[in-house]
Amino acid sequence: MEINQKDTAVVITDPQNDFLSEEGVTWELVGDSVKENKTVENIERIVKAAKVNGFEVFISPHYYYPTDHSWKFGGTVEKMMHEIKMFDRSSALSLDGFSGSGADWLERYKSLIEDGKTIVVSPHKVYGPENNDLILQLRKRNISKIILGGMSANLCVEAHLRELLEQGFEVTVVKDATAGARHPELGDGYKAALVNFGYIANAVLSTDEVEKAMGNGLLAAA
Repeated sequence: MEINQKDTAVVITDPQNDFLSEEGVTWELVGDSVKENKTVENIERIVKAAKVNGFEVFISPHYYYPTDHSWKFGGTVEKMMHEIKMFDRSSALSLDGFSGSGADWLERYKSLIEDGKTIVVSPHKVYGPENNDLILQLRKRNISKIILGGMSANLCVEAHLRELLEQGFEVTVVKDATAGARHPELGDGYKAALVNFGYIANAVLSTDEVEKAMGNGLLAAA
C-alpha cells in the first residue's frame, strides 16, 4: 500500500472523552491498554503528521441522542454503552452540555479537529460506518486508501476496517493508535483485534512507521 497525499487519508474513530479521558465512563476497562499503547499521544501524532504533510483527516464520532435510548434490542457492549450513558448528547440539534462531556473530543485534540479543515462525518451508531456518511465523504474526495486509528480496537476500529475493505478501500491500521477493553469475562479486546488486523488489513504499522511513511511517501509494509 503506497501512502501519498493524493488518494490517502487518515480516519480516526471515537477520539472522545468517554474512551480516552481518565474521567471517561470506560476508563476502568480501557485505561491500561490506552496507557500501554500511548494511544492518546499516538492519535495526536498521526493527526499532526497528516496535517503537516498534506493528508486529509476524517473523524468518525459516536453519539447517542435521547431518542436512541428507545431502541428495543442490542448486542452485549451496545447495551452496556446505553446503560452507562456513553457518548450521550442532549439532542441531534443542540450542543447544550456537550463541551467537556463524555461525547466531546479529548481536550488536547480540539485545536486539531476544530481547525475548519478536518472532516467530521455524521455519527456511527453501533460500530461500523455503514450508517454514517464516511464512505460518501471519502469517495467525493477521490480517497481510496486509509490510515486508520482511534477507539476501540476490536469494536469501532475493526468494524470500520472491515466495511472500508468491503467498499474497496486499502487500509493500514496504526496498531498503537488504538486500544481495547480488558474485561474479566469477555477478554482482552486489543489482543483479539490485533489478530484480526493481521489477517485482514493491507498493512498493520506503528505510529513511528506511519509518520515516516507520510513524511517520505514510502511504501507501507505489512
